[in-house]
Amino acid sequence: MSEPRQSGPIQSGPGQSAADEPRIIAETGQEARVAQIIEPVIADLGYRLVRVKLSSMNGFTLQIMAERPDGTMSVNDCEAVSRAVSPVLDIEDPIDKAYHLEISSPGIDRPLVRRSDFERWSGHVAKLETRALIGGRKRFKGRILAVGPETVRFKRDEAIKDEPEEFELPLGEIAEARLVLGDELIRAALRRDKALREANGLGDDDMDDDKADEA
Repeated sequence: MSEPRQSGPIQSGPGQSAADEPRIIAETGQEARVAQIIEPVIADLGYRLVRVKLSSMNGFTLQIMAERPDGTMSVNDCEAVSRAVSPVLDIEDPIDKAYHLEISSPGIDRPLVRRSDFERWSGHVAKLETRALIGGRKRFKGRILAVGPETVRFKRDEAIKDEPEEFELPLGEIAEARLVLGDELIRAALRRDKALREANGLGDDDMDDDKADEA
């Protein structure tokens, strides 16, 4: 990886208090152990952990998704997180084999892990999986309509016969959720990203190419 560049400070402003919002969807097993180690480090830098994922990609890869509280994440931000978590992971050594570290933004079809994620992307379609059977099923797909204190309400774009058009899931029962990639989502994400970057004084050189890798 090329020499990391210094990332600028995260600016305070509206929504900055969201930095401390806990995740309602989190990892289990070894991934949870990694998250426990790195989340305080990332938080000290002013970023939020989105997801930790271990995969067999490139031999064995540890992917860490992170973001600023406003949802943006530049290449410099990814490199700043990489510099901070690498030595901590070396010391704590939670993975008993060689691995490739990848720091990335959540991307457009991002995981939804906090209550505010569902609020921010209301009106868009998400795929979800619940911890236990709800109405005889664990997998759902629907457009986010409203977020309540304990539940999220969705609308099925293509409800089958005798299936209600709308359904509601308890936030605490959602094990996995992510946005479904489509033209509408891409346009909305690009508009939002452009507005936030202009507000933060970031130019095209700061655009995130989704990840920073470290061997």
